[in-house]
Amino acid sequence: MASRRAALAASTRALGFDIVVTTEPENLFYLTGFWGEAFGVMDARGRGGRRATIIAPALEAGRAASEAAGADIVSADRGSELVRSLARIARGAKACADCQNYALMGSLKKAVPGLRHSAEPFTKSRMVKDAGEILTIRKASRIIDGMFELCASEIKKGMKESELQAILMAHAVERGMFDTGYRSTLNPLIIAGGPNGALPHAQVTGRRFADGDLVVVDLTLRHKGYVTDATRTFGLGRVPQRARDAYEAVRVSQELGLRAVRAGAPCADVDEACRDSLRGAGYEDYFVHSTGHGVGLDVHEAPAVSSGSKTALEKGMVITVEPGVYVPQKFGVRIEDTVVVREGARAPSVLHRFTKDLVVL
Repeated sequence: MASRRAALAASTRALGFDIVVTTEPENLFYLTGFWGEAFGVMDARGRGGRRATIIAPALEAGRAASEAAGADIVSADRGSELVRSLARIARGAKACADCQNYALMGSLKKAVPGLRHSAEPFTKSRMVKDAGEILTIRKASRIIDGMFELCASEIKKGMKESELQAILMAHAVERGMFDTGYRSTLNPLIIAGGPNGALPHAQVTGRRFADGDLVVVDLTLRHKGYVTDATRTFGLGRVPQRARDAYEAVRVSQELGLRAVRAGAPCADVDEACRDSLRGAGYEDYFVHSTGHGVGLDVHEAPAVSSGSKTALEKGMVITVEPGVYVPQKFGVRIEDTVVVREGARAPSVLHRFTKDLVVL
């Protein structure tokens, strides 16, 4: 926690602020180790040994006290009293807040003159993970590998996408893995058979798996706060040659993308390595998303692994490499790993070990 606060303080000062405020659960957890409803505050100038302060409503104060590390707890009534408590700490300082709620941000600005909206201190400091964060993500990735093994034993003709999701989620929850709460989907997982696989963010349906299907299984789950993200595509029965060819093109593309992951390499180069491979295989028009993204306390966080990214990879960044091919109304293929960038020219640490050869069931 001390190293995280030091990184956060450096990012805060570099942007010209004295105090950083968070109202967002992910950033509160990063700052304090407590995930809940509260404000988190830290003086980047190092006062008080760089402790944090959590301003929490009464119903959260007890849990905050038991879960937070190196934080002072202030209990206040919800609403204006929470805001006034923050104002007593931050007034007179150059402060920024990451608040995404428009009305609440307005109240904070009235209470703390000069308060500016900026999540950048957290964005910058969270991009590079410490050893503890990487260990947690690594453990989560091992559980996901076990879930792919479960897919290989459970997927069969006639099974519904939703039935497979129920089996996988029961396995995950028993092992301390939980839904990420990602707002752009109604389902915890992506399980897409046949033509549904042509939708990169397909919703899980009651469609039954059929002979010849490719089945895209994208597992994005949270363990002890941290997210890991991996995808494998399975074949069922008599998979058409066209689908097999597309699968092989994606497998090669993903391998070349992984080879491009090095400390100092531009994120855009990783995207181009995958994209150029699929372009050469004739699938350029069927690769409709960026190659990857950072993962950590959010499903999608910095850095973006895309053609427009201006970020260079650094040791400790955790990203996905996930090229795909999506043929409308026919099938989809995606292969994805979460990887850790290592120092120098060393190849990345790929956190998922389940085979990337086509498994036909």
